[in-house]
Amino acid sequence: MDKILEVKNLVTGYQGKNTFVKAVDGVSFDIDRGETVCIVGESGSGKSVTSMSIMRLIEYENGKIIDGDILFNGENIVEKNNYEMRKIRGSKISMIFQEPLTALNPVFTIGRQIVEAIRFHQSVKKKDAYKQAEELIQLVGISDPRTRLKQYPYELSGGMRQRVMIAIALASNPQLLIADEPTTALDVTIEAQILDLLRKLKKEKKMSIMLITHDIGVAAEMADKVIIMYAGKIMEVSSAEDFFENPIHPYSRGLLESVPKMTGERGVKLNSISGSIPSLSNVPSGCRFSPRCPFATEQCMNQEPVLENFKDRQVACWNIDNVLHDHVKNQKDTEVFQ
Repeated sequence: MDKILEVKNLVTGYQGKNTFVKAVDGVSFDIDRGETVCIVGESGSGKSVTSMSIMRLIEYENGKIIDGDILFNGENIVEKNNYEMRKIRGSKISMIFQEPLTALNPVFTIGRQIVEAIRFHQSVKKKDAYKQAEELIQLVGISDPRTRLKQYPYELSGGMRQRVMIAIALASNPQLLIADEPTTALDVTIEAQILDLLRKLKKEKKMSIMLITHDIGVAAEMADKVIIMYAGKIMEVSSAEDFFENPIHPYSRGLLESVPKMTGERGVKLNSISGSIPSLSNVPSGCRFSPRCPFATEQCMNQEPVLENFKDRQVACWNIDNVLHDHVKNQKDTEVFQ
């Protein structure tokens, strides 16, 4: 496959009072052209820092990329200066932020903000830009575009504001769209509409999508490939089909088993992962998930596993055989009681 993005050994973090805190520590993955990759994990896993690093916006949040490469269409954007990044950011790579009300400027109309995005990347007259803005508003499913373009962000619902953010992101026909928790603040009906819209636009525009979420259900709907992150590290990389059929890493399994199911007995206690994600300024030695892992051994506590190929996926775990054996045993036990 033709890779549009390759992230290699990315290390990004923030300078603390006495130490440098690595929020992303040695992360590597790639995205094929036309592929949707979902990065999944709890808050504090490093998902958003990864996306901000790719956009080279991390520097504006007092962060710093200290190692690794980010190849976009074969060019290393880590080496680009601010001027060169502005030509890529919002043009070839666009981003939809988690909360549109804070991302949109409250004192400017929706129309002005979309027009500015268009004219920043295209040499068009204001009149032609407004026409394009109307077309974009219609494309993302907002009716009566002329009225909406005259309104301010506070006059729109959360779902409409998110659609406006998508319209702005699409203003320059990006090759890669990064969506950071685009449905977190929305109810389930609007969430479904936004996800349907992203699928439709991906097909029509032939874009690649990098979708960041803590919601396994969103990944199940959208992903071609799933990347599981925990405490700044990647735990598992798998095709969506393989992941949802049989997740291998104990953290992956814990995430999937904690999702409520429509089938099965009523009143059964929902599974959960014990403990909480560690502070990035004080990560455990060895495997970062080991304090919460039911399969952890002394090796896990002392030696950090490397992300290695396992069949058709990548997994960072010392105890894959034990995890798989337990999974098979649980399946057999379930069959006995059915």
